[in-house]
Amino acid sequence: MKPLDIHEIRKILPHRYPFLLIDRILDHDADKSLLAIKNVTINEPFFQGHFPYRPVMPGVLILEALAQASAILASIGLGRRASTNAVYLFAGADKVRFKRQIEPGDQIRIEATMLRKLKGIWKCGAVARVGDEVCCSAELMFTYKEL
Repeated sequence: MKPLDIHEIRKILPHRYPFLLIDRILDHDADKSLLAIKNVTINEPFFQGHFPYRPVMPGVLILEALAQASAILASIGLGRRASTNAVYLFAGADKVRFKRQIEPGDQIRIEATMLRKLKGIWKCGAVARVGDEVCCSAELMFTYKEL
């Protein structure tokens, strides 16, 4: 399918700066898989304190980037857009593993794969890589909720 730029991503996810952690969708197949990127720069606000002398992207934010890519995958399958009366909510994270630090200048490639969807709950497998190295992998569960 056609790539999605940041303008299309902002129509799907309700997240905004400094919490929007997906820059581009390179490829996607509705209800099956998605490939996204996040360009990491020294200007990220979390690097001021994590850590001032050796900046490292916090693991919870890597996990959030995986979750955002997974939510985009689900949203494409649903045909949903961002709105003020609906959100995707975490329901769980399993098999989370961190294997490599992510630093300024890295480009994260995020692969999300739909594992299961049942009664409004999705489960995706997701992997973050820099180059050929796996940085983080996880299975994520989330739901879509109308407010």
